Amino acid sequence: MSDEFKVGDIVTGIYKTGKYIGEITAIKPDHYLVKVKAVLRHPMQGDIHSPKDANVPFFQERRALAFNEQTNVPKKMVRAFHDEVPEYKASLKEAVEKTKNELEAEGTEWAHRSLENMKVLEKDYFK
Repeated sequence: MSDEFKVGDIVTGIYKTGKYIGEITAIKPDHYLVKVKAVLRHPMQGDIHSPKDANVPFFQERRALAFNEQTNVPKKMVRAFHDEVPEYKASLKEAVEKTKNELEAEGTEWAHRSLENMKVLEKDYFK
């Protein structure tokens, strides 16, 4: 069972396949509304319902949540965060680099298609 948090607490939360640092702005019965402050893990590319499968009808480009974007995170996916919150752009860049390195090491068809998506996203993120 997760801890109970209050509005204003800084937490980590997993939304779909990305992981973020954010501030709780509202509490709902099953979710916390979290305002994104930094990215810890970039979302996986492709079909969320067929992870790591390149042979899907629509290989989706999945963006990281934006700075100050708010999202509902299931309470069971929220944990306390006690360190200094990194700057959003720097955290996004680090998450993108880590993801690209992991994909290059994996070398599968899914990883190759994911890398193509990441390169497009990277150009948009860091114009």
